[in-house]
Amino acid sequence: MSSAHDFDFFHGDWEVLHRRRTDFLDPDSGWDEFSGTSRCRPLFDGTANLDEIDMPHLSAKGATLRLFDPETERWSLNWASSITGTLFPPVFGRFESGRGRFYGDDTHDGKDVRVRFVWSGISPTTARWEQAFSVDGGETWLTNWTMDFTRPSGTPAG
Repeated sequence: MSSAHDFDFFHGDWEVLHRRRTDFLDPDSGWDEFSGTSRCRPLFDGTANLDEIDMPHLSAKGATLRLFDPETERWSLNWASSITGTLFPPVFGRFESGRGRFYGDDTHDGKDVRVRFVWSGISPTTARWEQAFSVDGGETWLTNWTMDFTRPSGTPAG
């Protein structure tokens, strides 16, 4: 069962290794790897949080506002990019057995896509996020971005 403290592990500072497809919809496209940093802070006594991720390689920053709905026991994840200055459609989901799965609908390069975020590999010093798109309503998925988070040396969690 998901709870208001599912993302407590993410509070604090992180180093990030990004791996992202050069074309989010092409399974044969190459991968671009680069590093970045992230900082997450709790809001609303932990039932929400906000992180900012710095991606110097892309000359961009992003922010995610995560909100927990106690009635549905679901999270909404709301992403904004400094490149576009817009808030993307949210993804919704929950954690089960230590793994978070979140789904939503968006467009990419003019095509309707189903979006999936997965959080896994969670420990006090590590976490993994991955994004996948589906152009067939969720029948098949193409992972197009992963982020491996590690705590900077000597930095306590949260």
